[in-house]
Amino acid sequence: MKVLGISGSLRKGSYNSMALRAAQKLAPAGMEISIADISQIPMYNDDVRAAGEPAAVTALKAQVRAADAVLIVTPEYNFSIPGVLKNTLDWLSRPPEPPFDGKTVAIMGASPGPVGTARVQYHMRQVMVFMNAFVVNKPEVFISNCASKFNEQGELTDETTAKFIGELLVSLQKLKTRVG
Repeated sequence: MKVLGISGSLRKGSYNSMALRAAQKLAPAGMEISIADISQIPMYNDDVRAAGEPAAVTALKAQVRAADAVLIVTPEYNFSIPGVLKNTLDWLSRPPEPPFDGKTVAIMGASPGPVGTARVQYHMRQVMVFMNAFVVNKPEVFISNCASKFNEQGELTDETTAKFIGELLVSLQKLKTRVG
């Protein structure tokens, strides 16, 4: 199963990117997770889209289409979706052939705070409904107090978090099998 991972943060030391790399290592047998780069996606402008989709958007749409499923790992900004990720999703939701239509998706996130990205994940679920994606319901992976769960090399050191990430990936596999 080919999974495309998307981090909702562009920051070099992003805990969400660290969590995405941890997911690569925790992937169950038969699952391979590659990571997309959203740093080159321009600000959404429908005039630009109408004149011709930017190459970075076309390439990302192709990556999403080619994947069996998508794993989105995102921080929470102002109780919601970070602008860079929302902008990317806006591009991906537009015709022709929006690539999330019927796609199986898992969501998780890391935060230095105690809530661990719960609010952004609920907003992401709303966006995924519009995009007609199938989202894993359980387990929900909210990595709270994330600075204490990764070492200086960016490796996940918390066994409980690793267990939850592994369970989320197994649930993603199962949902993909169920929905086709």
